[in-house]
Amino acid sequence: MGKCGWLFLLCTLLLNAACTTSPPRNPDNLCDIFREKDDWYEDAKNAEKRWKSPIASMMAIMHQESRFVAKAQPPRTKILWIFPGPRPSSAYGYSQAKDETWRWYQNNSGNSWSNRDDFGDAIDFIGWYNYQSGRLSKIKSNDTYHLYLAYHEGHGGFNRRTFNSKAWLKDVARKVSARANRYNQQLDTCREDLESSWWPF
Repeated sequence: MGKCGWLFLLCTLLLNAACTTSPPRNPDNLCDIFREKDDWYEDAKNAEKRWKSPIASMMAIMHQESRFVAKAQPPRTKILWIFPGPRPSSAYGYSQAKDETWRWYQNNSGNSWSNRDDFGDAIDFIGWYNYQSGRLSKIKSNDTYHLYLAYHEGHGGFNRRTFNSKAWLKDVARKVSARANRYNQQLDTCREDLESSWWPF
């Protein structure tokens, strides 16, 4: 292969990588998201099947946490209002899972080689965490409002009702729940097309 051939191949690979990791152009429409990111629907469907967590709820939580940015991190604090300081937490990736929570997932989900900036791993994590919320906090799998509160506060915090003193957090949880409802309505209109457009081999 000549220099031009290698250059074309490299450009193609870089372009594909950029398309894979860049956020979807229309994050407010779940059908548009899955049509643009053609492997995301299968990943989300697999997580739904594995953990019994609705796709719309998982995707609404991911939207709130990272806006579908693969390498999302909390902004750094400021030292003397000027210099970049440490980040307030170790949250990272699509799911904004912290280091210790991700290790818990890796050690107990059967997905020990997972990465937080991989969509398939991140959506599986959210499904797994929602499953734990049902197991540890008795939250129904379609109760996105309380699932998000547990996602944010942790199961110990949720069970102690720490969110009761955080009106702002309850407002966010209501927004996540409303988005999940919209996503679910949207998915109902395109699920059949998404199923028919996927080839198993």
